[in-house]
Amino acid sequence: MNLGLYGYDGHWIAIDCGMMIRQDLPGSPLQVPNTATLDSLEITPQALFLTHGHEDHIGAVAWVWPRWGCPIYATPLAAGLLRAKFIDRGLATDAIEVVEPGEALESGPFTLRYLPVTHSIPESCALLIATPDYRVLHTGDWKLDPKPLIGDPIDPATFRALAPVDLVVGDSTNAPVAGHSRSESEVASALAEQLPQCAGRVIVTCFASNLDRVLAIGRSAARCGRRVSLMGRSMERMVGIARGLGYLDDFPPLVPVNDLGYLPPEEVLVIATGSQGEPRAALTRLAHGSHPNFELVSGDSVIFSAKAIPGNERLIERLQRALTRKGVAVYDEQSHPELHASGHPAQEELKQFYQWVEPRYLLPVHGEQLHQQSHCELAQAQGIQAPLTPTDGDMIRFDQDGLTCEAKHPQRPCIVDQNAVVPLPGLADTTQRRQQRYGSLFLALPVAPMEQGWARIGRLLIDTSASSTLDEDAFADWLDERLTTINADSLMELRRELHSPLMQYLSERLRHMPEVHLQVVGAEAP
Repeated sequence: MNLGLYGYDGHWIAIDCGMMIRQDLPGSPLQVPNTATLDSLEITPQALFLTHGHEDHIGAVAWVWPRWGCPIYATPLAAGLLRAKFIDRGLATDAIEVVEPGEALESGPFTLRYLPVTHSIPESCALLIATPDYRVLHTGDWKLDPKPLIGDPIDPATFRALAPVDLVVGDSTNAPVAGHSRSESEVASALAEQLPQCAGRVIVTCFASNLDRVLAIGRSAARCGRRVSLMGRSMERMVGIARGLGYLDDFPPLVPVNDLGYLPPEEVLVIATGSQGEPRAALTRLAHGSHPNFELVSGDSVIFSAKAIPGNERLIERLQRALTRKGVAVYDEQSHPELHASGHPAQEELKQFYQWVEPRYLLPVHGEQLHQQSHCELAQAQGIQAPLTPTDGDMIRFDQDGLTCEAKHPQRPCIVDQNAVVPLPGLADTTQRRQQRYGSLFLALPVAPMEQGWARIGRLLIDTSASSTLDEDAFADWLDERLTTINADSLMELRRELHSPLMQYLSERLRHMPEVHLQVVGAEAP
């Protein structure tokens, strides 16, 4: 959810403040960062800086920021999206200040400069964070797109001029992926080639914030004689704000959704939300015949121009099955990978970027443990020191001795429930409370770590007295893989290192966050 904090000499600033949709919970509530640790450590950010306008970077601001009341700095598009969220919640927007890419600002001992990067939303920026002693480059989300549809490519000279930087806090999302990510211009060409071959009405689903993709779809539709309509509140809002900023000047005129029924099928193209199978999104309603203005029939086509976010696979599969049962042709990332491009850097892009900025240290963020570990290995091969793979709640010191994890603060999940932020188990429904599970994990481990790390011996024992969505085989596989990566010299240290990622794993997969009593038992390896 991308809430990071930087402190120097008692002054703290926050970078981004995002949310995620918990589609595994009843009602698909928003999950937002837990600020209880900040309260307990008496940390209050004096400013909030936003790198770009994606929901996983700005979506929780309207819920968390009122506790701080500090200035908020954002580029024009992100600021426009955030103002709309504040107005929805009845909050004043005076604290939101617009920063143009390239500008510099100060907050206490910090000087920050917004550095333009390419990503899947315009005006994305990395942040150069300077203090009297160190310079840290917080990359945010980025990629090296040589030919974006909106905006300019990354300027290598801008980043070469920074070298050497002391620390990069860097995007690990595609660190295991070899090669180079696909350009948005390549996706635009693929869409222009595919759309004329699609039968019936065409629905293209993508992330509303990917304005390059939205623009490519609109242009391709106009070329093949299709009229464009939008479905989904977030899509309508994003396009409206972007048009106001001049980003979609050559986007074709829009047809109201309630007029689509009067057009021949071969003249209809709809850009819709719902690429992740969200139960209330426009595409899901179309798939189940519950949209009030529009109905899909056999012979129509649906293009998924978006990657499945980990954890959403089942929802997407269910949605695609519903579409197939209607006789709708489905084009997705498995059958047509050319119809989507990631917004994150693959290995060759990471190597190129680090050749420009020459960092001494790397702290890998974003993605999961596998992605961060791959990022560390790539950096170390480039001569960059990368000793840590952080998890939510880690308090990390950076000084002349490098990176040190000083403390771990496990983060209890918080969701938005009845217009308030509450801990996940605090749902008011008494039937949900009765179903809450309490699990104890008993692990038998070698007395000393082996070359590949610790190993589990015997069966994994889990209390199954209550119903659960936990896949125990997948959980055991995750646990085994995690154990091999932990560098701990004692059982107590192992338990401390395992507890936080274990809580995170369970919170992402269970409908209700259980109490976890982790018991680690030493045993002789067979």
